[in-house]
Formats: sequence, C-alpha cells, structure tokens
Amino acid sequence: MDAPSDRREDAPRRRPWVTPLDLVDVLVYVVILNLAIEFFPTVISETFTLSLLTAVLLKLVLELVLLAKNAIRRRLRSASSVGGRVLAVAMLLVVLPGSKLVVLELVALVFGDSVQLGGFFLVTALIVALMLARGGVRLIFRGRES
Repeated sequence: MDAPSDRREDAPRRRPWVTPLDLVDVLVYVVILNLAIEFFPTVISETFTLSLLTAVLLKLVLELVLLAKNAIRRRLRSASSVGGRVLAVAMLLVVLPGSKLVVLELVALVFGDSVQLGGFFLVTALIVALMLARGGVRLIFRGRES
C-alpha cells in the first residue's frame, strides 16, 4: 500500500490561484496607476487603498481579456475557411476595444466617483502601459523559474 506522501508526488501539479508573479504584477500596476494619477488630472483615485483595489481589478480584467484574446487567436490559426478567419478577426476587433469599455464601466460600477481612469484613449494608454509592464515582468523572471 502506498504511503500518502507517495500519492501526492504522483498527482499532477495544479497552478495556484495566486502566484508570486501575480503579486508582482499587482504591485507594478499600482505604481503605473499612481504615476497616471500624478501626471493626468482626469485619472483620479481618492486613496492609496482605492488605487491598490483598482490595480487588483485591472489585473483580474486584463487576465480575462488575455484569455479571451488567446482563445480567439487560437481559433484564427485553426480556422480552415475564410469565413472562420473573418469571424475570428471580427471577434478580435470587438474584444480589444471592448475590453477598454469594460474596464471603464467596471471601475465606475465598483468604485463610483472615487476612482476615474479618464476616457477611452487614456484608459487605452494605461492598459498598454500595464501590458508592457506585465511583459517586462515576465521577461525579467523568465530565467529565474528554472
């Protein structure tokens, strides 16, 4: 009979809900968000706690958007017909700008007037900065995972 510890070694490893890299992402997002608050008068967060919670919300939304975008890209690559490719491209054209509107509406819904991310173009620039920072963090830590 196997010992309980042997069964744990044979079990597949599941990704934890929150990894250290996710926490680093949130901290980087807080820095970028607070820089935007400092330099753009239409980006407002009444307290540091609200900017931290906004960074967590942005992390969650952006991870979901990346999942959706990657699923659509896989669909685009695997599409065997022109109609399938056109549909996948149309879905990307809806998801990419639509995600910015979702971010604006979610922030307004969750935080009301206490947090404002500016308009569509400013939130687009903010999200681009967040995604570049996310990529940079992944690049920095890529060699440290092994």
